[in-house]
Amino acid sequence: MVDASMSAARVVPDRKFTAPRADDPATPAPEPRRVLHAVRIADLLAVGGALLAAVSVTVVIFTTLTPFGGFYGFVAITGTGFIAFYSLLTWLDSDGQMVRDRIAAAVVHMLAASVLVVLVFVVAFTLMRGAEVLPFKNFYLEDMSSTGPLDPLTMGGIQHAIVGSLIQISIALVITVPLGLTTAICLTEIPGPFSRFVRTIVEAMTGLPSIVAGLFVYATLILILGMDKSGFAAAIAISIMMLPIMVRSSDVVLRLVPGTLREASIGLGATQWQTVRRVVLPTARSGLTTAIILATARGIGETSPVLLTSGFTAALNTDPFHGPMVSLPLAIFEFVKSPEPAMIARGFGTGAVLLLLVVTLFVIARIIGRQDASSRARRVDVFQKFVAGLKSAWAFLLRTPSLFVAGVVRPVLRAFAWVNRVFGRGGEK
Repeated sequence: MVDASMSAARVVPDRKFTAPRADDPATPAPEPRRVLHAVRIADLLAVGGALLAAVSVTVVIFTTLTPFGGFYGFVAITGTGFIAFYSLLTWLDSDGQMVRDRIAAAVVHMLAASVLVVLVFVVAFTLMRGAEVLPFKNFYLEDMSSTGPLDPLTMGGIQHAIVGSLIQISIALVITVPLGLTTAICLTEIPGPFSRFVRTIVEAMTGLPSIVAGLFVYATLILILGMDKSGFAAAIAISIMMLPIMVRSSDVVLRLVPGTLREASIGLGATQWQTVRRVVLPTARSGLTTAIILATARGIGETSPVLLTSGFTAALNTDPFHGPMVSLPLAIFEFVKSPEPAMIARGFGTGAVLLLLVVTLFVIARIIGRQDASSRARRVDVFQKFVAGLKSAWAFLLRTPSLFVAGVVRPVLRAFAWVNRVFGRGGEK
């Protein structure tokens, strides 16, 4: 009986799985994929028709029906009419959900375009007004100690403001970076009620007015402790404004580090401090660099704390502990108060310099923040190849004297020796 069953099992052929054919009538047709971000001609026509209708109705309202006037009112009514007409045109060939989606998309795009237009206008206006003074070299290499309001733009500059801003922001970074980083590490690695309290205080300080920080430093350090108005006092006020940004950004970056890395480090026998120093901080290095740059961009543009704690001077001062020290924002404030066109032009030129500096810092922050492990590995590889090339070039330069001596100097010396030997003997005879 067993042999018969085994032979029957051998006779039965193997059954292989075969996928159903596409032309099989029993196979259902695949569902077409929905294209969510496609732009149809009907959508473009709806946007163009709604915009044209909104502009036309606004022109009729402003010129015939009502005594309205003004550019901002025209833009506001045109935007409202565009939303209304676009909703109507979308409702004609779509359902309610699609209409709501298109209206929300139109509102978001209008707000984004408005912000972009305002930003471009501010940047372009500042650069255009400051272009009158930016080409002069004295604007960057001289101060205003020997220049008056009526002097031409070929005299005076903002050297004292540039140096003052660099000194103040450097001192503020020395204070802010260690304090903010250790606070963020404490909030991340030592959770508890105290950490939640500190995090709440830090989040509240992000909305602290800068004038309050300046008044605090002015009342404590200058009035109570008797410190002179100086760049150091201004740097402390600036660091108060930078600290919440530094702590909050670093806290977010450190909390993004995967917990499995910490667990693996502790599982290998490392202490908590070793885990933070060798695992957490290197992993969040790019994010921490971005946090430092964002805090720097916030502190370098402060005006009120510097005005209250540092004072104003038209001369260059490199001593942060004695005497007033001006910064770029404070120089802008003092320049534009003057009714003279030359001083106003200097103010806009200083604003353009400060704007370009802040934009550069934000661009660097974006570049560093977008770097991942692969980009860092490629950068390290390029750096290692560069170092290897330098070493090869240096080794070649070290070998060059010996090659020169062996290939040129030694034959010349041998020739002189032969000539001396031949003609010297002949002279003796």
